[in-house]
Amino acid sequence: MNTHDAELNLSRPAHSGVYFVDEDDLDSMAAAAVREELSVIRVDLAHCHGKADLLRRMATALPLPADFGHNWDALADCLRDPVWQNAWGHALLFGHAADLRRADGLEFDILLGILDDAATFALEHERPFFAFLALPDTDHPDTQA
Repeated sequence: MNTHDAELNLSRPAHSGVYFVDEDDLDSMAAAAVREELSVIRVDLAHCHGKADLLRRMATALPLPADFGHNWDALADCLRDPVWQNAWGHALLFGHAADLRRADGLEFDILLGILDDAATFALEHERPFFAFLALPDTDHPDTQA
């Protein structure tokens, strides 16, 4: 996973990944994704308390299949194979990600792993996939996945 990258090019699948940004950066990331004709999905995590709440918000924000199972495996499958969205690449923007991290750090870490796996899968299939999580600099995870 990466933090700020001035050379980030959303048209290049090789740059796919999970990025931590400031809340103010989400609009510019969305605009950059639109310029590159990526699907842009926003997920607001303000006051998100854990897995069930997160999955509910994801199911609302993403046009997921009707049979979405509301569990980690189902989310991972949908993000790896996004047939639910007709686009050549995807940008997911998570506002207020610190709220989930503070409420349930374990579930936050699982989400990061799923997003990183989806980015790796997209890279292997030469599709851009970006996840931007808005976190204050003081809340960025210390390690990279």
